[in-house]
Amino acid sequence: MKLQLTAAALAVAFALPAQAQTEVQWWHSMGGALGEWVNDLAKDFNASQKDYKIVPTFKGSYDESMTAAIAAFRAGNAPHILQVFEVGTATMMASKGAIVPVAEVMKKAGVSFDANAYVPAVSGYYTAPNGQMLSFPFNSSTPVFHYNKDAFKAAGLDPEKPPTTWPEVALAAAKLKASGHKCPFTTSWISWTQLESFSAWHNVLYATKNNGFGGLDTRLAFNTPLHVRHIENLANMAKSGLFIYKGRNNAADATFVSGECAMATGSSALYGSVVRNGKFGYGIGALPYYPDVPGAPQNTVIGGASLWVMSGKKPDEYKGVAQFFNYLSKPDVAAASHQRTGYLPVTKASFEMTDKSGFYKKNAGTDVSVTQMIRKTTDKSRGVRLGNFVQIRTIIDEELEGVWSGKKAPKEALDLAVKRGNEQLERFEKANK
Repeated sequence: MKLQLTAAALAVAFALPAQAQTEVQWWHSMGGALGEWVNDLAKDFNASQKDYKIVPTFKGSYDESMTAAIAAFRAGNAPHILQVFEVGTATMMASKGAIVPVAEVMKKAGVSFDANAYVPAVSGYYTAPNGQMLSFPFNSSTPVFHYNKDAFKAAGLDPEKPPTTWPEVALAAAKLKASGHKCPFTTSWISWTQLESFSAWHNVLYATKNNGFGGLDTRLAFNTPLHVRHIENLANMAKSGLFIYKGRNNAADATFVSGECAMATGSSALYGSVVRNGKFGYGIGALPYYPDVPGAPQNTVIGGASLWVMSGKKPDEYKGVAQFFNYLSKPDVAAASHQRTGYLPVTKASFEMTDKSGFYKKNAGTDVSVTQMIRKTTDKSRGVRLGNFVQIRTIIDEELEGVWSGKKAPKEALDLAVKRGNEQLERFEKANK
């Protein structure tokens, strides 16, 4: 009888399910090669321990995923982790009750967290005025100059010497066109590359109040003579067939990777896609500047995205989030991510590990994004943090498309973009007073 009871007890024990893993939902906007990277990070973390399971879900573009998350939060089923692009930072900061600061998540989970371990230019952008880090700096990029070395050779240009100034870009574009290239130069993310980073690189303000860091009563300031001059130069290049506008956001990226366009300003994170799919000699240079502007070049600004933790979750789920962020911060994991994607190294240790490994020497130009960002910043160049920034960028796209098509003068377009953008800033200020 005793034997039968023991056997029955064993049978019940074996029938019981194993301790269930705590699932952590992660919504992101990484497609293609970057989507594979995100899936690999989740898979590797899941394999490294047994308590938590990260479930990554692609939710469309940055705009789409942010909209979906806001709707999900209101419905009470937001993800645990949301990837938000840098232009959504002020909006997320103002979303009181919707997010839990990453520093708080780590502390409550008992995971050691040192904000000083992260690259200052990156972590500073996602830090509140009281010094608390609000989101995890996951995939930070900065604009760089991409160029096709094969196209340069064919045009009689030195493939090891990318243009460093805007006048040199125009001259190189003219030679590329003369050699038969239909798209000598293009750019993605017009506002980010040609106004936001352009301003910081030349140490001039994009918006008042230190580009929004100094208060909600910030107003746009990118219609100065220098900004007008730059957009006029691009407009003249467009008229001459030297600059070809390929659309909003990162639409131009594919035209560079395919070889259609020979030069492009865009995210440093285009690196992974070019290495994987490009069929040409690839070069990376620093963002061009105007040599007659005092203080230029200064430093470029942050792009990419960070990971925000949504509120209303269980303590054990937050522990899973903290463990995952801790994993992403490991020097070898962070260094591998930087080297695979072209995104900036998020920690100082991952930068040092990459440098010591000889990666930058073996892959010329991969350190450009880092050197552009680790320069000393000024109040004018720390970055741009504005409310309703997504809408402001859309307004800039609309106004400048009138310039590229020859229907609007550069000064008129910039003045209108500032006026319409300021209406968005006023609206945001009133809503968050």
